[in-house]
Parts: sequence; structure tokens; C-alpha cells
Amino acid sequence: MRSTRAHGAGGDGVAEDVPKRSGDSETSESLKAFGEVLKAFRKRAGLTQEQFAPRVGYSVPMVASIEQGRRVPSKKFVDKAEEVLDAFGVIRAAAKHLTRRAGLAKWFEEWAELEPQAVTLYTFESRLVPGLLQTPAYARTLFEKQLPAMSDDKIETNLAARLERTSILTERPETIYSFIVEEYALRRQVAEPDVMREQIDHILALGERRNIDIQIMPLSRGHHAGLDGPMCLLETEKNVWYAYSEGQGTGQLTSEAKEVSILQQRYARMRAQALSVEATVGLLREIRGAL
Repeated sequence: MRSTRAHGAGGDGVAEDVPKRSGDSETSESLKAFGEVLKAFRKRAGLTQEQFAPRVGYSVPMVASIEQGRRVPSKKFVDKAEEVLDAFGVIRAAAKHLTRRAGLAKWFEEWAELEPQAVTLYTFESRLVPGLLQTPAYARTLFEKQLPAMSDDKIETNLAARLERTSILTERPETIYSFIVEEYALRRQVAEPDVMREQIDHILALGERRNIDIQIMPLSRGHHAGLDGPMCLLETEKNVWYAYSEGQGTGQLTSEAKEVSILQQRYARMRAQALSVEATVGLLREIRGAL
């Protein structure tokens, strides 16, 4: 079983606002340094990003993000890049000096690393619009209103991290995404009406993609299988399933078969209990019209 639990702050893996440490400035620098090492060996091998990406099993945008120091490479990526580029162990050595990416809570990092590897990703959220579906304006509002208050720099760092995560929805069109969101979470006006309208328009647009299903759990559905709280389920390319749940200042990741199976059963029941994809579109338009 893989399981982690720790304390942080905010929902959806937001890093807490703490006094800046010397290591914080090193975070981006270490990622940039790794990216430069990777780029140098890629060019040494005479490969473009477009040629290199399929050889390591990742998308071109993902490779670009890593080379630019915007994304922490997974162990799988590091090992494959080392093998493909015949890098004399240098890429693996450089990866050992990476520090965690700014903008993500430490307890959320492992899940965030798994997200770009998913072939299936299910999300149930009862509190707010799920992070992967959020617009920049909606996410910024959440960060600006969070307690304890964040500095302007921290808000920008967390916003950049969240937007980087949302890129998987377009970078991995072959991945199957399913979202179930409580109706109340969409009706809750956490931001100005224009921000909420933009957010609903964004959800409607994402729902038009053939690999993304979005369903609303209606208020009229009294009891349903997700009343214990939000959850995420993910299947990797090796068909290993993981589950993640989060509360106030805590997150838990597990691959324990029995625990994952229980959450899969609940999610399957919720898909039947929620509105259909088509009915969800109608309700989203109704909610938008009422703003």
C-alpha cells in the first residue's frame, strides 16, 4: 500500500502561505537547471522535442514544460530520458537535486505527479469547482480570499501551479476524464457574477470534448454515494489504480486495492445517481442564466 497523510492548507493541493525560506528560491532554479541538462543531452542526441517525446512516452508540451523548469519530472520520465539519451547517469544525478515545485502543498505533490500519467481520471467534488476545471479568474478569487491571507507573490505562484495542472486536459486528449460536481458547488457564488458566468462557460466548453464527461449531482438527489466527501480516482498506463481524498489541511493517497475498490464502487454508483451529461448541460445553462 502507498499512503501519505500530512497537514497543509487550502483545497486541491494549495501550498500554505508561510514565511519564505531560502529553499524556496532554489525550487525554480533547480528545476531550470535540470531542464537545461535534459535539453543539452537531447540536442547532443540530435533529437527535437517532437522526436524525443514519443520515445519517452510523454507529450511534446510535457517535455517542453520540463525543459523550461515548469514541471517536476516523474521518476519514470527521468529513467526513460536517461535510457533514451544515454546520458552517462547525469540526468538521474541531476534529478536527485530537484526540490518540490512551488505552489503545491507537499502532501499533494505525489498525486500531482500521477495526474499527467493517467489514462483514466475520475473526480467528485462537493465544495467548489474542481481545480482541473477552474478558470484563472475563479482560482485567483479563491486564493485572494483564503485564510490565512496570502502574499501577492504567493497568489501568483499558486495560480501558476494550478493552471499548469489544468493543461493535462488538453495535452492528453486520449485520457478519459470524468467529473461529478454537486449542484450547490456550482451555485455557490464565490466570485463576481461575470467570473461565475465565465467559469460555467468554461465547463460547458470542456464538456464538449469527447474524452471529458461532466455530470452534476442535483440537489434533488437526497442521499447519494458520495456523502463522505470529495474523492479522486486515477488509473496509470500500467493499469494501476490510485485514490486520493482531501480535507482541511490534509490529503491521503493510496493504492491499497480494497480501499480503491470501495471508492470505485461509490463513484460508479454516483455516475448513475447524477444527472446525465446531456441533462447536466441544461442545468449548467440554467445556473448561468440565473447569475
